Amino acid sequence: MRSFWSEPYLWVHAAGVAVLPIFLELCLLGFAVGEPILPAGIEVGLVAAIGIAPILWMQLFRPFYIFSLVAFALKPEGLTVDQRRILSLFKMQESRVLAAITPVFLVGVLWQIYRVAPVAASVAPFPDTWRVAGLFLAAIAFLGCNLFLQVPVSVARILLLSDTEFSATEPFPADKISQNFTILGIKLNQVLPPMQPAISPDRPVATAATTATPLANDASSLSTSPISSSNPLEGNEP
Repeated sequence: MRSFWSEPYLWVHAAGVAVLPIFLELCLLGFAVGEPILPAGIEVGLVAAIGIAPILWMQLFRPFYIFSLVAFALKPEGLTVDQRRILSLFKMQESRVLAAITPVFLVGVLWQIYRVAPVAASVAPFPDTWRVAGLFLAAIAFLGCNLFLQVPVSVARILLLSDTEFSATEPFPADKISQNFTILGIKLNQVLPPMQPAISPDRPVATAATTATPLANDASSLSTSPISSSNPLEGNEP
């Protein structure tokens, strides 16, 4: 296993892709409200622009700070060297390229959802006259689609790196993290426990000698003690 795979935040945000189907379903319900009031290309384009632009800008210029969970985030000054290496990887050109490509895939999915949306008209969340509200719901849901796909894609790229590539990455300067990453939530010293507990340097390490059983110790003492070879009857001869 690669050394940096023990970082729990990588796996938490990689698993975020599991939420994607929920937001895609919300897009479907939004498009199912009423009849189109604009040409199909314009409606899909507006929803796509609202959903893509904020997340794309964030990933290109101030990537999402993955050392956070819901409303809490690790203090940047408390990050380890390996955690700052992970942040450096999010700022590399490869991550920007992935951030630009990912929305193209999502727009294709959005267009297909728009085409089949009428089949969900019977379960639309708003009356038929609320088409604008339906488009707004679809736009907000598509924003969630981008967030919960963009971040896992960036994390997946890091997880596929080798230990050599990861170790060669320069840690991101701790004093520049707040200015270069989007940090959401209250900053704490710890949010998630480490996957591998740290071993205290002053804690004694168990060895074979220290874990020997009392029976083994007794056997050892017997084997090393001198054994008399004299005959017990000697000296009693008549």
